[in-house]
Amino acid sequence: MTRQVLRLGKPWEKTVRFSLGVVTDGRLLHTAGITARDPHGEVVGVGDIRAQTAQCFSNLNEIIVAAGAQLEDVVKYTIFTTDIERFHTETLALRAPFFCGNPAATLVEVSRLIDPRMLVEIEAIVRIGDTEASS
Repeated sequence: MTRQVLRLGKPWEKTVRFSLGVVTDGRLLHTAGITARDPHGEVVGVGDIRAQTAQCFSNLNEIIVAAGAQLEDVVKYTIFTTDIERFHTETLALRAPFFCGNPAATLVEVSRLIDPRMLVEIEAIVRIGDTEASS
């Protein structure tokens, strides 16, 4: 199996032991769990599940585009939240544009994420066309 690690050039990428995304044979992108961090790695929207969800999807979209795909190519989302009720009620309209083509999705409530200020983490599997992914 071939695999290509995506690099987006973020300053903190060099200090973590994982990649934001990996493209594999069959041209599938498997993203890491994407959190509500700004380009410098700082958590945004502390206490605001709506702001954090928007930032997660924005960050995820950046990775998808860097791989040569678009939101319509997402085949599955896995969403982790520390408060499933708040997530469901406060982010429904916000999430709708990111669910182009009705991808499969899983929503899971967890007791906490890597940083206690984080309320949401989203990962995706994305089909990539014949274009080459960024390196």
